[in-house]
Amino acid sequence: MSEPTRIDYQLPQVEQLLQREFLQPFIAALSRPLVTELVREELAAIRQLPAFRELGVAAIPLDERLSARCQHHLRQRQTRVINATGTVIHTNLGRSPLHPALWDEVRELNTSYNNLELSLNQGKRGERKGLIARLLGCLTGAEESLVVNNNAAAVLLMLQTLAAGREVIVSRGEQIQIGGGFRIPDILALSGAKLVEVGTTNITTAEDYLNAITEQTALVLMVHRSNFAIRGFTESPDIHELARALPPHVLLAVDQGSGLTTETFTDEEPSVRHYLKAGAHLVCYSGDKLLGGPQAGMVSGRADLIARLEKHPMMRAFRPSRIVYSLLERMLIHKLNRDPRGEGIAQRTVCNAEAMQEHASALLRALPGRLRQVPAQLVVGGGTLPDQFYPALALEIIDPRPAQQLHDALRALPVPVIATVRQQSVLLNMATLLPGDLPLLTSQLTRLLAGTTAEVQP
Repeated sequence: MSEPTRIDYQLPQVEQLLQREFLQPFIAALSRPLVTELVREELAAIRQLPAFRELGVAAIPLDERLSARCQHHLRQRQTRVINATGTVIHTNLGRSPLHPALWDEVRELNTSYNNLELSLNQGKRGERKGLIARLLGCLTGAEESLVVNNNAAAVLLMLQTLAAGREVIVSRGEQIQIGGGFRIPDILALSGAKLVEVGTTNITTAEDYLNAITEQTALVLMVHRSNFAIRGFTESPDIHELARALPPHVLLAVDQGSGLTTETFTDEEPSVRHYLKAGAHLVCYSGDKLLGGPQAGMVSGRADLIARLEKHPMMRAFRPSRIVYSLLERMLIHKLNRDPRGEGIAQRTVCNAEAMQEHASALLRALPGRLRQVPAQLVVGGGTLPDQFYPALALEIIDPRPAQQLHDALRALPVPVIATVRQQSVLLNMATLLPGDLPLLTSQLTRLLAGTTAEVQP
């Protein structure tokens, strides 16, 4: 009688696995400690598999499973992607890509020591913001400005400093929520201010604000509806009229959000300068939206109020790094000089329709019969200009695979291509391709479509 087959349950040791050739690229990309953790996690998961318990090591494709686990984590690493969505300031894709020349300008400054908090004129400790406040003054007309991590921090700092324990009046139609669950009522509660609601969703008048003012009122907060629009029977007060009517103890603050300053592609969005000129005491706005710079939040307005904000203990927690300051400073200088390096990605995209057709024509020549040109739209995105659309064009990929499968395959490319699906077709919007994207996109599409046969529809 033959002996029963002995089942091998002996998995390789972790250190032995880490020496295998296929794991070396993952170690270089993820670090040896992290890959070690992933190997241990996978071995623990394998031991729980019914196939392993029944058949042992022979039933487990160990190398494949380890590769898949490492690859899953590799896809979570920060990586370049190609934006073919038609949304220019795409929050999921990092918002505003900086002008490449701008990045090059600050490379040496950020890889060496610099005078971040040193006054070279006096040889003493100086202010971190350097020239930025003066530059923002030239751009917006503000007496003074400060910079923090983002616009949410700017709003919170302003409310904590100027309205903690007091009343803040906000229209019911402006109690917005932006991405990530940031809600105006919540940020007011966090700041210690008391929310006083006025008006209705669609109509708020100057009288609504004025009638709600008490001795405990610290400020009126007007919030720009940057990520949605209300149309039809609506009314909002003229900000100049409201500013003139407010009593001396009540401040007027505006959360402008989008950061529009000198951009020319829209006439519906009020600029930071517009609000300040109309009488707002403070205006908060983003650095990485229409302005086109790094992630930052700015507060511009009356010098004495900015000074109070700068002295608040939370200012130290909210202040940005030297990388942000250096990029923002260089960008503002170029913007004021009307140099293309100072233009945000939205300005560069919306005002350059010729580039869309050039990209489309090049791809159509490179992949004949595999792409079809179709009309599309361009949106600025990023919580700005919610109902403004600009003409664009897209290329429909002609491929027998189901649209979602093809969409997933594009996202799994070495440099992921983020496309859209419309009516069971995968579309590559040409508006949001950057100048350096075209050669890479062409080569990746060529390889992706090489193994399939086109099904050209009339």
